[in-house]
Amino acid sequence: MAAVIPSAYGRHARRDALTRTALVAALWLTLLLVAYWWAAGGGIRDLGGSLTDVLMSTGRLSGLVGSALLLVQVLLMARVPLIERAYGQDRLVGIHRIVGFTSFDLIVAHVALITWAYAAGRLAATPGTLWDLTWNYPGMLLAVAGTLMLVLVVATSIRAARRRLRYESWHLLHLYGYLGAGLALPHQLWTGQEFLARPRATWIWWAAWAMVAALVIVYRVLAPVARTVRHQVRVTAVVPEGPGVLSVHLSGRRLDRLGVQPGQYLTWRFLGRAGWTRANPFSLSAAPTAHALRITVQRDGDGSASVAALRPGQRVLVEGPYGRLTSRARTRRKVALIGAGVGMAPLRALAEGLDYAPGEAVLLERYRTDRLFAHELARLSSARGLHVVPLPGARRGDGSWVGEGYDGYSDAQVLLGWVGDLVERDVYVCGPPAWTAAVRAAAEQAGLPREQWHEEAFGW
Repeated sequence: MAAVIPSAYGRHARRDALTRTALVAALWLTLLLVAYWWAAGGGIRDLGGSLTDVLMSTGRLSGLVGSALLLVQVLLMARVPLIERAYGQDRLVGIHRIVGFTSFDLIVAHVALITWAYAAGRLAATPGTLWDLTWNYPGMLLAVAGTLMLVLVVATSIRAARRRLRYESWHLLHLYGYLGAGLALPHQLWTGQEFLARPRATWIWWAAWAMVAALVIVYRVLAPVARTVRHQVRVTAVVPEGPGVLSVHLSGRRLDRLGVQPGQYLTWRFLGRAGWTRANPFSLSAAPTAHALRITVQRDGDGSASVAALRPGQRVLVEGPYGRLTSRARTRRKVALIGAGVGMAPLRALAEGLDYAPGEAVLLERYRTDRLFAHELARLSSARGLHVVPLPGARRGDGSWVGEGYDGYSDAQVLLGWVGDLVERDVYVCGPPAWTAAVRAAAEQAGLPREQWHEEAFGW
């Protein structure tokens, strides 16, 4: 029988689950509220009217729901610690995409339906009507500008487009989502039927957006600046770890109060270099101390490649920490750490920072030719009883996480062959998205409960 650890880990898991439940309930209450405003404004009645009434009614509803989801979208982008701890960045990114695309589709539907309604149901008249609405109705020009910015964000979020962009450029373009949402707000309050007839609804909407805007300013702007000033993080050394892989050693003041845990990542802006305004997400590769941090970077993009040019003494602006690949998510005494390539960085930090006795932690490391942190893992194995399983070579196929030499065995059988008591462990995984998905499929086939799976994919 799996041993559940009788410690704060279980309390954290329950607290995070309660937070997730409360946030989902708040989302549904928000959607019910805007649906009530629509219904109270004659929305249901108008569905039984003329074509123009139906178009106007459904356009109003799609606009209200789309705007509510846009508010949620901005909240998800605010990096609020309570939400970060409850979900972790991987899950938030997935939710962010679903909410974002749904909100965008509803807003586009709102524009099309309302314009069609104002054109008295005549499709041929809609282009001219849209032009008239844009120039002559309050807030519409701002709304159009905001919508175009949201189009830019959504277009660059499509997978095919993301592959053509550097992470730094994509991240910078994504910030226009804040401006797009802000420009759309006045139109809702100046022309929206639900708000014009209900001052209380207007105040509620203003208060909701003001609260979310304040959270964005606090956690995306003020907090990073305050941390940078307070902790004075600087580069101390850049050390090669292997072909194309570098570790950056950093120092600072009272870094134990930065709040970062082994397994987490921060976004880094190395001041004094070209492109310093663009943030790069890098995980810690060693457990943090009061005076030192270490990140490990693979040189495969402009931001990460420029790390080689860093010099001792360069100041660093940090934002975070982020991610739930930490002891906070832990529910079992035993753990299994599974990583590939530079995905070993956060697992190396976890192997050092987690609490475990000899035999309670196993680490499976996939690599092609060169192992990362081989000597450090050997020391952890000797000092703490970490069981390290090297898995060298190329994968046996695109849909598999294991290498060649396991013919006749499924991915799940190979996993259980190395970790026979898998279902008694929390499993922490970090690697490329496709590889991580293959490990997850194998773990599910092996019977691992969902709550014992913790991943951090380093794709974007």
